[in-house]
Amino acid sequence: MVAAGDRTSKRKVCIPTTLKVVIMRHCSRIPAFIAIFCAFLTFGRVLHAGQSATQTPDARMLRFPDVSADKIAFVYAGDIWTVARQGGLARRISSPPGKEMFPKFSPDGMSIAFSGNYDGNTDVYIIPADGGIPRRLTHHSSVDHVVDFHPDGSKILMRSRMAGPSSRFNQLFFVSIKGGLPEPLPFPYGELAAFSPDGKQMALQLVSCEFRTWKRYRGGMASDIWLYDVEQNTSRKMTNFAGTDALPMWHGDDVYFLSDRDAKKKLNIWAYSLKTKKTRQVTQFTDYDVKWPSIGPDAIVFEQGGRLHLLDLATDRATPLEIRVPDDLPQFRPSLKNVSDRIENFDISPTGQRGLFEARGELFTVPARYGSIRNLTNTSGAAERFAVWSPDAANVAYFSDATGEYELYIRPSDGSGQAVQITRNGRVFRYRPVWSPDSKAIAFSDKTGSLWVVAAEPGSDPEFVDKDEWTDMESYSWSPNSRYLVYHRHMANRNAAIMVYDALDKRVHQVTGDYYDDTDPVFDQGGDYLFFRSNRSFTPVFGDFDETWVYANSTRLYAVTLRKTVESPIAPRSDEETVDGRSDDANDSASGGNGA
Repeated sequence: MVAAGDRTSKRKVCIPTTLKVVIMRHCSRIPAFIAIFCAFLTFGRVLHAGQSATQTPDARMLRFPDVSADKIAFVYAGDIWTVARQGGLARRISSPPGKEMFPKFSPDGMSIAFSGNYDGNTDVYIIPADGGIPRRLTHHSSVDHVVDFHPDGSKILMRSRMAGPSSRFNQLFFVSIKGGLPEPLPFPYGELAAFSPDGKQMALQLVSCEFRTWKRYRGGMASDIWLYDVEQNTSRKMTNFAGTDALPMWHGDDVYFLSDRDAKKKLNIWAYSLKTKKTRQVTQFTDYDVKWPSIGPDAIVFEQGGRLHLLDLATDRATPLEIRVPDDLPQFRPSLKNVSDRIENFDISPTGQRGLFEARGELFTVPARYGSIRNLTNTSGAAERFAVWSPDAANVAYFSDATGEYELYIRPSDGSGQAVQITRNGRVFRYRPVWSPDSKAIAFSDKTGSLWVVAAEPGSDPEFVDKDEWTDMESYSWSPNSRYLVYHRHMANRNAAIMVYDALDKRVHQVTGDYYDDTDPVFDQGGDYLFFRSNRSFTPVFGDFDETWVYANSTRLYAVTLRKTVESPIAPRSDEETVDGRSDDANDSASGGNGA
């Protein structure tokens, strides 16, 4: 059992002996490995040294904010809270079993509309701004998300898929604050919108990528802002940018919105003047994106880097807010966690005596039959990933984010000694370390699609091998003599070719072309053959129903001989009987005698 908390804390405790999980894996040189492993980790929040347990810390990860004349509403830990506009001690006003999202103040600031799950479905609710009993306004089984109040305060704009032709797109609806059936707006689809002060115009966002993990996206789902005249039923495009223009907010003669159109391609707040038709940048953040801005009478509140900021529209000045959340946070108390279903990666020791498991950010070794389970890392404030056992059985290599970025570490496999950091200055996620057979080098890949080799010594600089422009490096392995690294890389036509890197000469050699798709290369143990998979077997079958040719089972295993003296393992063969030698006279007799 280990204690989990912040990155600065470590607590050493005993590991239960009843740690169990079942895993089976076959290895070419050892019998199938079966180990039973079940682990419990404590997950908790450990206070910094010198911080009293009675203090309420400045909160982070505050989401979906909105602002009125005197309050800010936001979501924290799935509940809605309110706080004074200048920050300070927050007050919770909702606590259903489900989560709440998108709190929006009414124009008079007396009520808050939000999407909540009180009864097993996400619907639109309204509650007094100072707290009270929420009233449910929608009752459809679809998810209903609040967008904003109408300027007259009589109805709420929401988005829902309750009547849409596709589950991929929302439509916009009005629902009265008194309840009743939702009223669809005259758009085939829509996501977010803002009203002009008189309610006669709308700034519309028809598609939304706010919940996707795309950054600096340029493509067909990139959103623009449209202007819609309610009375004339006409529309025109306000922005026409290849990237993101989203979350419109109307104030006077300006429409504020979120965009990543600056040189850094970070999401910042921009403003479009309806009078001059010109666009200007309002916020200038270069580290983290601005998220979920929302406008009030004279200010915009938004989240950025985990904090809430308040933007004064008169001065265009944004101020970070210090907000304290007086919650008991039961989810942060130390507790036992069963991680038997949280195993992400595993490996086996060279002789199969122990198994190596990554579970919930910790590394465990488990005996095949006899002995105790060991937690090698026991770091509650860091996550360890992709652990692999060295061929000489002495060490385990893995990635850890103990420094804030994933770096490569090695440590003794028996649990003695300390971890040794190999790489430094990491900037992206790194994956899949692979030991060389002599245990002197490690290959790994990263999120940029690059492949690297580094000596298994502290402070070694990784050597760049190659880069896949289409995807991550998914498969690479060493030759038995530890000189060559074989891998596949996608070419310009997106078919993969087999490549070999010579670690001695620092050169890359292409083994196969890009006409076929060749993947997952591996050397045989004797160093005679290179095996790989390839999609080059074509036996099409014509489909009776779809009236087209189907190429099934095109992937086969193939082998390349690595030296001219090595025979092909699938060369043509003929089984023949060996006939004992006979004399010439016997041969002559058999042919009729005297050679005639």
